[in-house]
Amino acid sequence: MSRRQFVKRMLAFLAVLSGGGYAASRMLEKETPNAATLPTANAAESGQDADPTLLLSFFLLSDLHISVADDAMEKKLHLALKDISSFESDVDAIVLGGDLTDFGRTIEYKRLKAVMDAYKLPPVYANMGNHDYYDIWLTSEGAFSTETMPNGKTDAMSRERFLKFFGYEKPYFDVWVNDVHLILLSQEVYVQEKPEVGEGAWYSDEQLAWLAETMKIHNDGRPAFVFIHQPLPDPGTDGGSHRLIRAKRFRAILEPYRNVFVLSGHSHRNFEGEDHYNRQNTFHWFNNASVGKTRPKADGKAKSPSQGMYVQVYRNKVVVKGREFSDRSWIDAAVWTVPLKGTAPVKA
Repeated sequence: MSRRQFVKRMLAFLAVLSGGGYAASRMLEKETPNAATLPTANAAESGQDADPTLLLSFFLLSDLHISVADDAMEKKLHLALKDISSFESDVDAIVLGGDLTDFGRTIEYKRLKAVMDAYKLPPVYANMGNHDYYDIWLTSEGAFSTETMPNGKTDAMSRERFLKFFGYEKPYFDVWVNDVHLILLSQEVYVQEKPEVGEGAWYSDEQLAWLAETMKIHNDGRPAFVFIHQPLPDPGTDGGSHRLIRAKRFRAILEPYRNVFVLSGHSHRNFEGEDHYNRQNTFHWFNNASVGKTRPKADGKAKSPSQGMYVQVYRNKVVVKGREFSDRSWIDAAVWTVPLKGTAPVKA
């Protein structure tokens, strides 16, 4: 057994002892979100700025939309996980990028677990999307009803369901995997608690202060990967429904740092024929497609597409690729290589 395997197993065992929900139940396959040791090596100091060594590879699977009413979503997730579990090379982690479920109900989480349990997977991490709060729209009989919303439900119930499933304390957290920093943010309220947010992502003062503190370690230029669900509005503006609401504060927190990658979902955009790499910010922003509900293209190669994002982190670059799970192929129009800037300290 390698040292890396030994550390993974010990961390997973500790997670089981602490009662970590779904993450702990897969004890020999996952790492706990807050147990990893922070990396100390500085690429600039070790002369590895141009070293093409692969540090980490992971898949971002956004908008699964597991639903009792439509088993096609489960079938598409099966396609994705079957591809990943027998991938051409090792995959170090999977991130589920919000809208894991269609309505955030217990039965949908049970179905999600059943699909995931069918495969031997690397560590899985997740954040929340707006649909994961949708239980408030359903009556006790499961009928959609805006007139009777919240139908005896609360946003807090939906949050607790998500947290319990993954064994998290809060809907936002960070984790180091193979010395690469993954930072997952989640909307903390929905329209039952804060009607004005609509379908937008509201981050509290506490979450944004936590993000600002968490980013300080990147003063040396090491790459950071920040996962959000809803996309950003135009630069210089705050967002509304279907956008990250406190976007000006979010951008200001990330602005001092180089080699920051923001990865979002929500839009269900198809990788074919569309540029998912936004270059208008101080950071690199990539918008993912959807596993469950990628919009089909009339002339697309997949009539019922199921797409995700594959990311390779090297010491000197980051490679982002769009993947079509229905036929296990790469999407030629969705391949980007981003060189990393030097890792000398920056003023934060």
